[in-house]
Amino acid sequence: MLSAKWSNPDQRRPHIALVDCNNFYASCERVFMPAWQHRPIGVLSNNDGCLVARSNEVKAAGIPMGAPYFKYKAQLEAINAIVVSSNYALYGDMSARVMNTLSQFAPEVEIYSIDEAWLDLSGFSADRLDGYGREIAATILQHTGIPVSIGIAPTKVLAKIANRICKKRNIPGRVFNLGNERYLDHVLQAVAVGDIWGVGPRWARRLKAQGIRTALDLRNADVQQIRDRYNVVMQRLVLELRGQPCLEFEEIQPKKQILASRSFGERVEDLSTLMEAVSSHAARAAEKLRSQSSVCGALQCSIRTGRHNPNEPFFGRSAVVQFPRPTADTRQLINAACQGLKQIYRQGPRYAKAGIMLLDLSSSHHQQGDLFSSPDKNSDSLMETIDKLNQLYGRRSVFFAGEGVTRSWSMKQEHRTRSYTTQWEELPIVH
Repeated sequence: MLSAKWSNPDQRRPHIALVDCNNFYASCERVFMPAWQHRPIGVLSNNDGCLVARSNEVKAAGIPMGAPYFKYKAQLEAINAIVVSSNYALYGDMSARVMNTLSQFAPEVEIYSIDEAWLDLSGFSADRLDGYGREIAATILQHTGIPVSIGIAPTKVLAKIANRICKKRNIPGRVFNLGNERYLDHVLQAVAVGDIWGVGPRWARRLKAQGIRTALDLRNADVQQIRDRYNVVMQRLVLELRGQPCLEFEEIQPKKQILASRSFGERVEDLSTLMEAVSSHAARAAEKLRSQSSVCGALQCSIRTGRHNPNEPFFGRSAVVQFPRPTADTRQLINAACQGLKQIYRQGPRYAKAGIMLLDLSSSHHQQGDLFSSPDKNSDSLMETIDKLNQLYGRRSVFFAGEGVTRSWSMKQEHRTRSYTTQWEELPIVH
């Protein structure tokens, strides 16, 4: 066992589990449409442009990730595929349900992405891990309807490999434990160096050029030479492959910048419609800002035309508006967005996209006062109330008039399914 080689001050062998939702977007759609359980499903990007998620059936048909929908529409119809627009409200809510369920099974959970999380299971005995993993997978499926695959290993890199094997080989019980040293060499020998988490295409080419073609080759490489030729990150990958944890569990750090941006469903020319769009983006960015207990010192507003129309010259501009004191008040952010838009707007171009970026972020709990301006004491209470109402009754239950009501500029979502879990009027009806 690897524990014979692992030295730990508290004598506990590390056990890391990577929980990964299977075909997450497609699985979310299937939860509320049981008839789609074995139908091919493709999920489209913003404005219904490209495939951003595919069920296993679509993958088996040879349709690639990122495929333009118009090019593969006939092939999708030929396999009787369901094609839906991205429903991010549904996916975000289902992700939160999965993560909340996971928090019941481990003292430390690190959310890695919308459909992945690390669990620290170091306090569990090795002989219980497989059964415990199967219990986790079964509970998530029962509570949320989302199938998951779980890879367990002494390190994050090995857990990634274990999870990949679990998904590729459809391991019974949806759990693969890579903690047995007897089989570890055989597993690593079968993993191409370019498939190791953290090894990009450029590094993979360099490693192959020096004869390192598999994960086993990299694990057995000289650590110091690897560091000298690459960097400390690659050195850590080698150590992780040897069962020595180097990538610690991390707390979720506040973002240093917050971006809210969307392409328009149709080209926009008039200033009033653009003002609605940037106001809506500013409001969404403000919610994200407050959710991480931050304030911003500046806001950047940007607009641009399409990049790929040879008949229209490209036009894009941006402007930055500074705040007298850092803020997270939606009203101030909307005013700043509109102010910036007026500075850069030019009549004539047909705009394809507008965006907002919040800059100079800092903690809302540590702000220095100033002698020349006084804080709005009602701002925090008002913003907190708006956020709570929208969390309770669904997004845009309360919104600012400047964001627009009909939002004709919104991106195309001609195939979007219902917001089953976040909108009262779209709740599933059981007859």
